[in-house]
Amino acid sequence: MNLHGALEFLNDYPEMSFGPMKSRELNLRGTFRFRANYEGGPIIEDRYELEILIPEGFPIELPKVKELKGKIPRDNNYHINPDDTLCVGSPLRVILKLQESATLNTYAEECLVPYLYAVSYKLKNGGDFIFGELEHGKKGIFNDYCDILGLTNPNQVAKALSLLCMKKRIANKKICPCECGKRLGSCNFHIKLNTLRLVAPRSFYKKHLLDLI
Repeated sequence: MNLHGALEFLNDYPEMSFGPMKSRELNLRGTFRFRANYEGGPIIEDRYELEILIPEGFPIELPKVKELKGKIPRDNNYHINPDDTLCVGSPLRVILKLQESATLNTYAEECLVPYLYAVSYKLKNGGDFIFGELEHGKKGIFNDYCDILGLTNPNQVAKALSLLCMKKRIANKKICPCECGKRLGSCNFHIKLNTLRLVAPRSFYKKHLLDLI
């Protein structure tokens, strides 16, 4: 039962426990308690009742986290997805954070706790998320991918994702999405895409592109 470091996660968050298995997803439920501070912000101690479903394909398939007691308002100001799961970051950004250590503790420390810290701060103090925030939904994801890829607009991002869906030798013959006018293989931007090819398979980018367009 130590799939993806589940036992280490439960040791660090002892009020969480295994829940009923749903299909092939690992199910963790209970009180998720944390104490954190970020970027010079105040120390925050808080707790949330969570269900965390970890799919068989983790980390390429990301956990689905639900807050069970209604503590987090269900609106876009708190980044709750339409399926009631928490939006802890854009999919590619989360996968990049898991690249060196694809464990549940890494997911908690790098993605879940920062999100809950920002939520707790906002619930107490109002205003925007303490770290700044992306717009909710597809527009925010496109903006984050502009930052990851060093591009300037969603159209370029969509072209880059479409190239990541192709085999490298085919993609290199296409026009570079950075709009330099060169083929991808003749532009230094191919180095960025080659790096992302190591992060996730073509199937991830195909599905993700379909979800975004």
